[in-house]
Amino acid sequence: MHDKKDESLGVLIEEFLTARATRKPSPHTLAAYRRDLYAVAALVAEGDATPLPPVDALSITDLSPRVMRAAFARFAAPRAPASVHRAWSTWNSFFTFLVADGIVAGNPMPAVGRPRALLPQPKPLRGADTPEVLLASAARDDGRQRDPWPERDVAVLAVALCAGLRLSELLALRVGSLGGRPGERRIEVLGKGGRSRVVPIEADLDRVLVDYLDSRARRFGSRSVRPDSALLVDRRGEPLRRGGLQYLVESCFRRAGVGDRVPRGARLHALRHTFATRLAEDGASAAEIMRLLGHASLASSQTYIEVTAVQQRDAVRANRTNRALAALGPVDRVR
Repeated sequence: MHDKKDESLGVLIEEFLTARATRKPSPHTLAAYRRDLYAVAALVAEGDATPLPPVDALSITDLSPRVMRAAFARFAAPRAPASVHRAWSTWNSFFTFLVADGIVAGNPMPAVGRPRALLPQPKPLRGADTPEVLLASAARDDGRQRDPWPERDVAVLAVALCAGLRLSELLALRVGSLGGRPGERRIEVLGKGGRSRVVPIEADLDRVLVDYLDSRARRFGSRSVRPDSALLVDRRGEPLRRGGLQYLVESCFRRAGVGDRVPRGARLHALRHTFATRLAEDGASAAEIMRLLGHASLASSQTYIEVTAVQQRDAVRANRTNRALAALGPVDRVR
């Protein structure tokens, strides 16, 4: 056995988190790993009958299958199945890391029961015309905003609704992420787990993005739209951050008066789900939808789905939200 087996559990957890950080997970994901590891470790330390040393003094040798089963039983009692499943996966990854490093001989987690993972239910915007209402509202400058920028607001909503990007993917976009010849325009997206994908975009979405970049060059100068610049920026020309992007989308919901049509807890993700739902309603196959969303596999088969670029473009073309962009015309500035 590796001599690190004598190190405290807390030290080993931090080593694992450092190793995970090299994979560039989001800060929220890394924080969730830490919470799950320390929450269960604290229950191990408390014990059912005979308390063990505090977490920082626990040894990895204290974590037998019996001890882990008891700790997870207590962890699961007040929590939802999805939370328990996530914590189980985190601990399984932790022990897999320790086995690979030669610190422990085996992984006890297969002996610990876990609830079946439930597939998350889609949460698209409610109302057949909600995307159209939202886009039309964002395109209007009604003078109520202190520094209105309708071209930027429409661009953010349109990319989410017509390309189905996650929040983190939107923030990672560069100006140079847009490419391709006329009729074959696309966005290069860096998705979960560092997996990249290409999402075709139609001419109307391309026009919205060109209008936005032109308006940005007028505001901040041509250097602000260099290929390595963030695609989405705030009203000062600084790259949008998570909180700023969430606030922008929520303010668009309020201005459009559609707040009651946004599923609880979805917010920006509702735009991504609307993209996928409309694709399905308009005839796209499950394989096309999963590929466009950046999922590695279909949950039902756990096999990789490959679709051609032509199929992906046909699927995007079928998305009727693109037709809503065509109906917008030039941004209407009302003073």
